[in-house]
Amino acid sequence: MKAVRVHRFGGPDALVIDELPIPAPGPGELLVRVAATGVGPWDALVREGKSKVSPPPPLTLGSDLSGVVEAAGAGVSDFKVGDQVYGVTNPQFCGANAEYALASAAMIARKPRRLSHIEAASVPVVAVTAWQMLFDYAQVTAGQTILILGAAGNVGGYAVQLAARSGLHLIATARRKDTEYVRSLGAETVVDLETGRFEDSVTPVDAVLDTVGGETRDRSLRTLKPGGILVSVVSTDALPKHPNLRAVFFYAEVTTARLNNISRLFDRAQLVTEVGTVLPLEKARTAHEMLAGAPHKRGKIVLSVSDGL
Repeated sequence: MKAVRVHRFGGPDALVIDELPIPAPGPGELLVRVAATGVGPWDALVREGKSKVSPPPPLTLGSDLSGVVEAAGAGVSDFKVGDQVYGVTNPQFCGANAEYALASAAMIARKPRRLSHIEAASVPVVAVTAWQMLFDYAQVTAGQTILILGAAGNVGGYAVQLAARSGLHLIATARRKDTEYVRSLGAETVVDLETGRFEDSVTPVDAVLDTVGGETRDRSLRTLKPGGILVSVVSTDALPKHPNLRAVFFYAEVTTARLNNISRLFDRAQLVTEVGTVLPLEKARTAHEMLAGAPHKRGKIVLSVSDGL
């Protein structure tokens, strides 16, 4: 099978396409024939050797996938051969950018019926991250007000949709070219980041969901009510400390239960995907160049692996 590998940490030029034997699933694992696999910023961190969870090289990149179960390991009873599934490979966030991948059954769910494999492969990490930001960490409830930083991004877009359907008052930040898109997802108020300092115009909020980091994140503290919480998924530096405010950073924990919740929303047409550039598996290096700033479409970058599934 073909797999996107790195034998040394480095830039996009470190990526190679290797031919590997098809692996066999161990206890608690599924062997998935991959139809499509996502590419995200965390894959660049793994490639560069900056991830705190990935193994040393040589390794196969990628975590998000969608495909068909080829075999199940010992102890797996919730899935059978032929099931169409999506999810994440393992807690090390590697192994998915290949024609076949091993995945922990505890991080896999049945693919939403309304989604293609390309669409489903764009979902798991970013949608679960948004779910956890809102419900596990901010623990927001209907009627509260939240501010989402970077609402046009892959995580931000799902956070907007989930917040809008949860009865929250929603303020979002985005660049001018993306403001109408963010409104279409359900944001009540969209602040154009190019017109000034958002913290001067935003009413006090109960929670800030940060997908941007840096100075923008730090300035957002001024918008929080006493006792409010900043939830960040950007770890470029230490979280700011402020009296009477809480701040938390976390890594996404993709589970079957969370994926099932998200699948139900897709199948009820209550969530939409935003697939960006789609490339063949062999163009994985190009995908990583896009992560580094090369032009690409808004939305999640996806590698198409098998058109026949």
